[in-house]
Amino acid sequence: QVQLVESGGGLVQPGGSLRLSCATSGFTLLYYHVGWFRQAPGKEREGVACISSSVSDTLYTDSVKGRFTISRDSGKNTVDLQMNNLQPEDTAVYYCAAVYGRGWPPPRDCGYDYDYWGQGTQVTVSS
Repeated sequence: QVQLVESGGGLVQPGGSLRLSCATSGFTLLYYHVGWFRQAPGKEREGVACISSSVSDTLYTDSVKGRFTISRDSGKNTVDLQMNNLQPEDTAVYYCAAVYGRGWPPPRDCGYDYDYWGQGTQVTVSS
């Protein structure tokens, strides 16, 4: 059974950091591109960062470049999103997703048609 489970969300003050983790099971993570997405209330879901299969190339949306880092640990079957210097506009539910067999790079903002999605984890940035 395929599962993606996000963890690590919470409440943090502006300027703070969080590390999200996407734990996967039921498929070979190494062969999948993985993306992190977020959706704020009243807004469309947007791609935040993604990492390619095998060689782990990375892409970021402009608003998080220099602040967020996506990484893969194929041994642990996890993909993490380190988020630094968080701002109130980063408040959203964050989701991870995985897709197999697509070329790289992806369409704009990691816009593949993903095969699997997690259930999301809430990140709130507020003083």
